Amino acid sequence: MNTGEYYKLKHFIPWTRRNIYRLLVLAILPTVLFAVFEIRWIAIPWPIIALVGVGASFIAGFRNTQTYNRLWEARTIWGAIINDSRTWGVMVRDFITEKETDNDSSSLSEIHQRIIYRHIAWLTALRHQLRKPQSWENQSKPYFKEYLNYYKVPEWEIDIEDDLNPFLSQGDLKYVLAKKNRATQILALQSEDLKKLRKKGLIEGFPYVNLENQLKDFFAHQGKCERIKNFPYPRQFTSISLYFIWLLVILVPFGLLDSLSKLGEFGVWLTIPFSVIIGWVFTSLEQVGESTENPFEGGANDIPMAQISRAIEIDLREMLGKTELPNPIVPTNQILM
Repeated sequence: MNTGEYYKLKHFIPWTRRNIYRLLVLAILPTVLFAVFEIRWIAIPWPIIALVGVGASFIAGFRNTQTYNRLWEARTIWGAIINDSRTWGVMVRDFITEKETDNDSSSLSEIHQRIIYRHIAWLTALRHQLRKPQSWENQSKPYFKEYLNYYKVPEWEIDIEDDLNPFLSQGDLKYVLAKKNRATQILALQSEDLKKLRKKGLIEGFPYVNLENQLKDFFAHQGKCERIKNFPYPRQFTSISLYFIWLLVILVPFGLLDSLSKLGEFGVWLTIPFSVIIGWVFTSLEQVGESTENPFEGGANDIPMAQISRAIEIDLREMLGKTELPNPIVPTNQILM
């Protein structure tokens, strides 16, 4: 997530420079053919270009709206995770208090810490799962790789085992790492733990139901994230947007040749800069939409899951009475992950 007012042109122009290079070639070639070799018949009436432009504008606007909706839905889900995680911490601390524990079992504070730390482990496992690359995502794109010079993706910098180790017992850690969907298994361990505490009489019936319902909500949040992660923006709309926009930027120079040639001896050469400017507007819209459609792929426009998880971790640790707290995650070059 970019935390600045906007992307500076010194970053945005290099980010889109490959499209600018292509647009220059597409603009120079017909202009040279028209002006130097005097092949006049290649000029196309502007109304034809305008009709293609209407279709390209519509589909580009539609795509960007839908990709923004995917991004905002993902942020809404993580906002709900924040609220429900705080509720979970309070419920665990205040509901598991009915009896003093036996000599052979953990103290209440240890039980609270075990369950709350396991929840932090769930956040960690979920982050790692959502950051795994998918074939339709953009990690292989040159502009994506280059922008990684400005920030780091925490989930790609540390192994999941090392990330989970502070929050799970060795038995739980070994069990979870052997599973495919680790976040799901952590929630299952939570439910199993609550059931055992209920049998011991440490949780009353109604609080027990509320705690299980809270786990149900976490499953729902996880499922919503997985739906966004595992179902790409429909490829048919991606394809038609790409084709319409590039058809438009290819045709634009041909539509400008005749009109600009009437401005004077050198007027036709204005076709090059104006074609590049018009094409850059549309290809930038396409690239922005492409970089927004997968909000968990590790891009600069992603949901800052690591920062959100760290904020939740700090809140939960404070609920346990901890004073040694991890530092909040801060932006790197105005990029927050």
